[in-house]
Formats: sequence, C-alpha cells, structure tokens
Amino acid sequence: MKSQTPSCFEKYKDSTVIVLGSTGFIGRWVARTLYQSGANLYLPVRNKASAKQVFNRFDIDGNIIEINLDKTEKFFLKLYRDIKPAITFNLAGYGVDRSQRNKTDAYHINSDLVNTICNSILEGHDNSWGGQNIIHAGSVLEYGDISGDLSENTVPNPTTLYGLSKLSGTRNLTHHCKTNGIRGITARLFSIYGPGEIPDRLLPSLISAAREKKQLNLTKGLQKRDFTYLGDVSEGLLRLGVVNKPCDPIINLATGKLMAVREFIEKAATLLSISPEMLQFGSIPTRTEEMEHNPVSTERLLKTINWIPETSAEDGIKRTIAFLNSHNRQAPV
Repeated sequence: MKSQTPSCFEKYKDSTVIVLGSTGFIGRWVARTLYQSGANLYLPVRNKASAKQVFNRFDIDGNIIEINLDKTEKFFLKLYRDIKPAITFNLAGYGVDRSQRNKTDAYHINSDLVNTICNSILEGHDNSWGGQNIIHAGSVLEYGDISGDLSENTVPNPTTLYGLSKLSGTRNLTHHCKTNGIRGITARLFSIYGPGEIPDRLLPSLISAAREKKQLNLTKGLQKRDFTYLGDVSEGLLRLGVVNKPCDPIINLATGKLMAVREFIEKAATLLSISPEMLQFGSIPTRTEEMEHNPVSTERLLKTINWIPETSAEDGIKRTIAFLNSHNRQAPV
C-alpha cells in the first residue's frame, strides 16, 4: 500500500520515470520512493523473475522490462521513443562489490551506459517536463587520492577501477549537457547505509554479528566517512530531479559532516545490544583505498535545492533495523 506522498515530490505524480539499477541497494529505494510519489515507473532489469522478488520485498510496483543484453543500445533507443520518459535515474553500477573487477564490464556499465542513455533521451523524452532529464549517481571514489574539503571543483585523481570508470561516466554526462542541451546532474554519493546493503558491508555485518552473537573482526576504525542514510540519499536525488533552473552538472550529495568509523560502529552496537568485547577493533588492516579528507563540501547542494541530508546516524540505524524487522529480513528486534 502506498504511503502519503511527500509534498516536494508531487511533480512526479503520473510522470513517466525510468529507474536503472532498480534492483540495487540505492536503486530499489529510489524506485520505492517514486512509486510512493505516484510516478509511472519503468524498471529495466536483467532478470525479471529475480527483480520481482526484490520489488515485492521493497513494496515497489511498475513496468518491469527485461533488457536484451546483446542489443542494449537498440533496446534503450526504442524504449525512449516509445514511452518518452520525463526523467531517468541512472543508479546502475559495477564495482562496489569487491568481487566485481572486470574492466570491460566496469566501463560498459559505469561509463558507456551514460552515453547510451543520453543518446536515447535525444531520441525521445517528455518535452513538458520542467526538471532534469537525467540524474546520474556518481561516487566519492571519483575524487580518489586527494585531500581537502572535496568540493566539486577539485581536480579528481581516482586510483581504483570503480573510481576511474565512474569518473568517465560523469564526464560523459557533462559533455552531453554542454553539447547536446541535455539537462542532467551527477550526484556524487558517499558512505551510504540503510536497508538492502550487501551482507559484507559495515552495518549488515554488525546486524549479523548481533543476531548470531559472534565476534566481529574490524579495522581500528580511525578513518572518517560522511555516513549518509539511504532515505536521505533517495530524497536528495528526487529533489535534484525536479530542479528547473540552470545548475552545476556535478553536485555532492552528503551530510557535510565526518564521523569516525569506530564511532558509527559503537552507535550501532549500542542499538543492537552488542557487547564491546565482541567488537575486535584493529584485527584487520584498513583498506588501501580509504580516503582521508576534510568534511565534504555541501555548499552547491544547499544552493541548488536548499536542503541537505540531516538524519543522524542513530536515527538512520534505527530506521534500518525497523524496516528489516517489518519486512522479515532477520534483523534483531
């Protein structure tokens, strides 16, 4: 059953919206929020049967279309000509899961797909829609090996396959916006947590440790991150989507506040009733790709939509646990 639509999302009601990556961690929450807002959703997926299971679990309904992977470009060109979407949310990505290390796949999904979407938008889109044509999910790893406040004007220096391929996708979108008149924004995302994360991520690992009453091996936790609750990320993406004024093509979507990983863990442990001796801080090394930087600049985000994510870590963790409990996802009560 649909919940009450937030007033700031009224423009999505009855609008045709494509969500790519709708079975993924961020994509499913964006699709869920759009469905609750009354959008006419189109959800291209690789496997229709497995996608239905995800959508049922996350209360999503829409037009599910199985992608022909051998004819991706033709598929999208025809889809856009047929349905003329108002906006596309591109949340497809390859490489967040550390098992995904194929360079060809990384650039195909993180970079080439952006070109395909933009070319398809030129073929067919809803001319009456006043907001953006595309909102594309970028990544903090596009910044790479740099310090400072990570403002959008910083020259990036990515060091990972994921960061390099995501930066290529961001540059593709910026090029199409400048040369072809497409209205689009890359929203650079940071340390997102919430319902639906893959099991080896930080919060799911803590939830699993609480449920199974087992010790958890951890780094020292001294590295600092901008932890952003999934619900805030989804709201920020939708707010950016309805922007109807000229704006910058790259915008950080973050809280602007850093928190040590250890502090986040300890907050979660308290809420999950994990005793301190179960947390084995320093038993594993910190990953080499961990970044050290000042608080993320959110000036451009605030200027563009007069809003920044505000959900505290405690509230975000509580909401995650509540959702998992209510949807029988084995979270501790």
